[in-house]
Amino acid sequence: MSRRRISVQHGTLLVVGGLLVAFLVVPLLALVVSTSPMELQEGLRHPLVWPALRLSLLTTTISLALVVLLGTPLAWSLARTQGRLARAVETAVQLPIVIPPAVAGVAMLLAFGRRGLLAGWLYPAGWAVTFTTAAVVMAEVFVSAPFFVQAATSAFRRVDPKLVLVARTFGASPLRVFFRVGIPLAAPGLVAGAAMSWARSLGEFGATLMFAGNLQGETQTLPLAIYTALESDMRAAQALSIVLVVVAFALLVFVRAVLRRSTERPEGPA
Repeated sequence: MSRRRISVQHGTLLVVGGLLVAFLVVPLLALVVSTSPMELQEGLRHPLVWPALRLSLLTTTISLALVVLLGTPLAWSLARTQGRLARAVETAVQLPIVIPPAVAGVAMLLAFGRRGLLAGWLYPAGWAVTFTTAAVVMAEVFVSAPFFVQAATSAFRRVDPKLVLVARTFGASPLRVFFRVGIPLAAPGLVAGAAMSWARSLGEFGATLMFAGNLQGETQTLPLAIYTALESDMRAAQALSIVLVVVAFALLVFVRAVLRRSTERPEGPA
């Protein structure tokens, strides 16, 4: 095959791929260039903005802490365990990634709602967690935990089993191996997974709307505030959207930098 023909085919592939890139980038550019700094400032002054921002920061921080606290030991166990049960658990944990958020919201209502499967055990006095700030945290944990567990499991699987074996040979307990060997060596992957999990919880919409509602100051997070603002003030919706895009872009840059540094980190002595 001639060089010219190879060059033409390569150029065709670039054009076809470029169409997808343009389709993905142009809407984001439109979001930014279609507003002026003055309009952005006016949008950020909307009464919906700051209560939603404060609530999102609060709930995503709590949900991330819960995900990391509970998900790190789970990921370590999945990484160190073989067999059908481990694979079944890993599949179950990843399932919220592929189900629609609205389905997640309905499922949480049927499990934790006032008349849900666990209502008699959870709410003996008739109180329910639905449509409260706690429900927002629960919805965010449900949709974001799989991202952290998946990344953490992959990071723990990259830890050299020989190092774990040596630590156990020298008398280290399983907990000591986990904290002194597993977590330090898998730290870049854990940090990247935590960042992606936090980003997912920050952008959560469907499950939160279904399970927690859209109550300003109590359950109205940034995505729900955008949804509400679209009905009355496009500038506020656009300003909030820009905030989320900037945060998402910064997180992606951070995650890529962490992963790049982890791959470039020099190996220790053999």
